[in-house]
Amino acid sequence: MFTTRPELLGTFGAVTSTHWLASASGMSLLERGGNAFDAGIASAFVLQVVEPHLVGPGGDVPILFHSARTGRTEVLCGQGPAPAGATIEHYRAEGLALIPGNGLLATVIPGAFDAWMTLLRDHGSMSLRDVLEPAIYYAEHGHPMLARVANTIAGLKDFFEAEWPTTAALYVPGGALPQARRLFRNAPLAATWKRVLKEAESAGGSRERQIEKAREAFYKGFVAEAIDAFARTNEVMDQSGARHRGVITADDMAGWEASYEAPATLDYGDFRVAKTGPWGQGPVFLQTLSILKNFDLAAMGPASADFIHTLSEAMKLAFADREAYYGDPAFVDVPLEALLSDAYGARRAELVGAQASRDLRPGTVPGYEDQVARVVEALERLSKVGTASAANEPTTAEMRSARRGDTVHVDAVDRWGNMMAAMPSGGWFQSSPVIPELGFMLNTRAQMFWLEEGLPASLAPGKRPRTTLTPTLAEKDGKPYMVFGSPGGDQQEQWQLLLFLRHAHHGLNLQEAIDLPMSHTAHFPSSFYPRERRPGNLTIEESFGEVVLADLARRGHDVERAPAWTVGRLVAAARDADGLIHAAATPRLMQAYAIAR
Repeated sequence: MFTTRPELLGTFGAVTSTHWLASASGMSLLERGGNAFDAGIASAFVLQVVEPHLVGPGGDVPILFHSARTGRTEVLCGQGPAPAGATIEHYRAEGLALIPGNGLLATVIPGAFDAWMTLLRDHGSMSLRDVLEPAIYYAEHGHPMLARVANTIAGLKDFFEAEWPTTAALYVPGGALPQARRLFRNAPLAATWKRVLKEAESAGGSRERQIEKAREAFYKGFVAEAIDAFARTNEVMDQSGARHRGVITADDMAGWEASYEAPATLDYGDFRVAKTGPWGQGPVFLQTLSILKNFDLAAMGPASADFIHTLSEAMKLAFADREAYYGDPAFVDVPLEALLSDAYGARRAELVGAQASRDLRPGTVPGYEDQVARVVEALERLSKVGTASAANEPTTAEMRSARRGDTVHVDAVDRWGNMMAAMPSGGWFQSSPVIPELGFMLNTRAQMFWLEEGLPASLAPGKRPRTTLTPTLAEKDGKPYMVFGSPGGDQQEQWQLLLFLRHAHHGLNLQEAIDLPMSHTAHFPSSFYPRERRPGNLTIEESFGEVVLADLARRGHDVERAPAWTVGRLVAAARDADGLIHAAATPRLMQAYAIAR
């Protein structure tokens, strides 16, 4: 089939990401002898500079990776938990029914930096300087600002100047808006990374010792101190319409570190798919596959109404279970084995009918009946709060969208068989004000908690929010094969499923699967403030064609047309058993890029 660009093939290595400068920076480390982990880390730090509306150093990241040295596939959790002062009682006392989607109250411990340092120490091969220098260069000397970034800043200029002056000072200095395709610099961020690097290298010794000193500088040194002081001394306007201080402290930062864990997995035909645990939405992907085992997807066209209807209805069921069961396993008993069982998937598949469902229908695992009933009741009550919040939001819909931000993605594969997929996010400039000494912002991941006792995703100190961040790694015939992902919040799993299923069932190569029209549903409660739900929604690119769109409408879907080439930001890489490497990136938004040779 015709594609917008070729699927890249090679044997040396590949880097794919949501920005060409990040992909090129990562590939440069492969060319200098680094491995996939060195390349992915360098790419991720560049993404913090060139896509500041989507990710920043104060954010979080889950990393799925396979190490050729250890032979293991693992998850590295860079999702920071709620601070010690983040209690339901405190937020309720602030007059809140939902955690705002911006400001300081929504901040959890920034987890990305420690995750990247842990990966570099344990699995990388290059120095801290090697992986930081590309990001320092673009922050100090400038990078061409994306039109999307410039437009987002323009839409928030008045708000920044009125409410977040430290952000205005960096992004609209003297009232001057940055221009698209012109150089933009973030000197304070460059200075932060230079200071981290200086403190690290002053320790001397091994690369591992220097990495440890960098972790100390961030979580126990000047970075943590600046975060503590800013959150303590600034009352910040947020989406609740009021000003609040943050609760994060230097003690919170010092007491946390990234951790390794086994992935959740599901066998699907020739594949074994690995995702994060239920502290994220990753198992939704696996549950959907478990349901779809009961359908002949190969007999359905990859862009047919049958295919999209069946997939959408299966996803609705899996996302309903996300609401009823998922949460941090350190706090919540999640019956994941039962949810991923073939028997449970077959029972859920019986609910996929000829017409689109408009109901939220979590399944029932024996022993969890009361919990499911409690969650359904709470969601009905809380959805009314979210609807009221959306109606009362004192900004336009465009402004709400701009404030939400999104995320980025990076994949890397090398000639030795190492591979990684990472979904860095959070700490974008719409989330909270710039900390002037650091040149970056904090995250708002706590908005994914509920301020309601007794739910799997209820707020609690030390608890990880049920993040939407969800990279994917798939084995094929028992060997690590493919890494992929897409930004998009609740849509991440949905777009990734389209890519994977089209590749697995229809034999499309990575670029062909990405280039076909995309769709998603907002049928279930959003993970983001104000937590709206749109029963029956199906957002779908009009390039599916009138026949398919009309067919889906007849089946009861609330079809929302999206212009062609506007849905999804997928990137992917794979390595065959014989060493042949594949890479692909979406043409949508005209910035994602795959590099391979």
